[in-house]
Amino acid sequence: MSKAYPSNLTHAQYELLSDMIPEAKKGGRKREVDMWEVMNAIFYVLLEGVRWRALPGDFPAWQTVYTYFRNWRRDGTWVKIHDSLRECTRIEAERHPSPSEAIIDSQSVKSAAMVSQEVGYDAGKQIKGRKRFMTVDTLGLILRVLVTAANVPERSGGKQVLKRVQEMGSQVSRLTTIWTDGGFNGPAFMMWVMDICRWIVQVVLRPEQTKGFALLKKRWVVERTFGWLMGCRRLVRDYELLPETSETFIYLAMIRIMVRRLA
Repeated sequence: MSKAYPSNLTHAQYELLSDMIPEAKKGGRKREVDMWEVMNAIFYVLLEGVRWRALPGDFPAWQTVYTYFRNWRRDGTWVKIHDSLRECTRIEAERHPSPSEAIIDSQSVKSAAMVSQEVGYDAGKQIKGRKRFMTVDTLGLILRVLVTAANVPERSGGKQVLKRVQEMGSQVSRLTTIWTDGGFNGPAFMMWVMDICRWIVQVVLRPEQTKGFALLKKRWVVERTFGWLMGCRRLVRDYELLPETSETFIYLAMIRIMVRRLA
């Protein structure tokens, strides 16, 4: 076992996750690495923001840890674990597993110097980097996320991430309403959502005379989720070469939050 790092999973938390971890492939060598330690190493990278090569020596070899992270990103394992935990979390909160309402918003973050793919400039927020389009339910739990260049318009990115939500099928069978801010306003976007997804878009605008902080109906939920993500140093800035890797770390951040609630 590694040292008692703050990012480590407790025994109860790992027991909850262990049933969702894929078995070793048949026909190959027997799995020798401790999957508890692999998970702890991945969460250490997420929370502390270190490079894979900088993992402390009491974790498994960084190449082994990264291989599990990468392979499970490619085959969708992380998203499957995330979706299972989200349904369990909703049931624990005495909610239906399928939400009836969702909130969509975007967050622009600076990218690291070595990142070159899918990088742009958000003129509105004056940030060069990437943009995270996120849909959450009314509990703040993520449905789907999309990472693009920061110069992608709100409505364009919104269509892409809502398309991913629609592809969730029965998991969103009760979904009827999408809450947005003024960036997603406009008849063309609303008609697209209604025609393609069969959902209604509700725009919540900031009162014109309001100065400073204002608690806006429904919109505060997704802002709180963005705040949760900032607790992970790996997500404060976009360090990932691939946008898909950034998306995976966001799902991992939510997996850790939900596991801590359930266990």
